[in-house]
Amino acid sequence: MRRAFTMIELVFVIAVIGILAAIAVPKFTATRDDATAVKAKTTVASIRSAISTEVQKRMMAGTYTPIANLGGTTGGYDKAIFDYFDGNNQNGRVLEYPPHSCKSASSKGCWMRTGVNTYRYYFSGSSATVDFTVSNNRFDCVNPTSSQCAKLDR
Repeated sequence: MRRAFTMIELVFVIAVIGILAAIAVPKFTATRDDATAVKAKTTVASIRSAISTEVQKRMMAGTYTPIANLGGTTGGYDKAIFDYFDGNNQNGRVLEYPPHSCKSASSKGCWMRTGVNTYRYYFSGSSATVDFTVSNNRFDCVNPTSSQCAKLDR
């Protein structure tokens, strides 16, 4: 007597695997989007910590001047962003390993410098954005009551 799977058993197994795959793939996609949002949230926290440290260094050195911007090229694609305070390499680094700005106009899950002291984050998986500004030695969300700001600010 031969032992083998029947055609019905094989079809049933393939159907179960297909159903499991249909459920799992969207979950993995959402997990990736969540991970990029967490990365952006940690970038915001790191920038705020770096600003606080730089302000204290300037006060202790007696050369205090307010921080005007966090470096990066305005509108520049795939360039280092958040590299030097006031965009001057004579000043300290904002982030030791600065991220790069968006690779293109359609990129998501990335930062862009949009003005002299403004930066925008493009959320992954949607068309949502959130703007931050550097003023009074702070890196704050332009619209603190927005739901996008809440995702990165708290």
